[in-house]
Amino acid sequence: MTNTTDEVIDRFNQAFRERDVGLLEDIIASDCVMESVQPAPDGTRYEGYEASFNSWKALIDDATSRFDVEDVHTGDEWALIRWRYVWGPGPDDSVRGVNVMRVVDGKIVEAAGYSKTAPTVAALES
Repeated sequence: MTNTTDEVIDRFNQAFRERDVGLLEDIIASDCVMESVQPAPDGTRYEGYEASFNSWKALIDDATSRFDVEDVHTGDEWALIRWRYVWGPGPDDSVRGVNVMRVVDGKIVEAAGYSKTAPTVAALES
């Protein structure tokens, strides 16, 4: 059984690394709240097990992209995962980001994703 924040986050990352959505099944809380990176500026909010699971499943199932974990820091309930999302072979075909996650009683209860994106030309002109 996966209990500690460190174990839960290791298993979460393993699910993406191995493209095994089954690894997520028992580490997501029934009342999990997940906020995705897109669309900017606030992302999409997913509430509950099914919505969170299905959002992560879609990312895992997308064979045209991948997440490379760069660094992980965990504490009692909180974790930070720094990652690079890669969708192509070129140097401009990726973006770096971070997930801030909270784990309670061996389950992910909160997850928020943030990524580095360049400002738009309109934002620079204002």
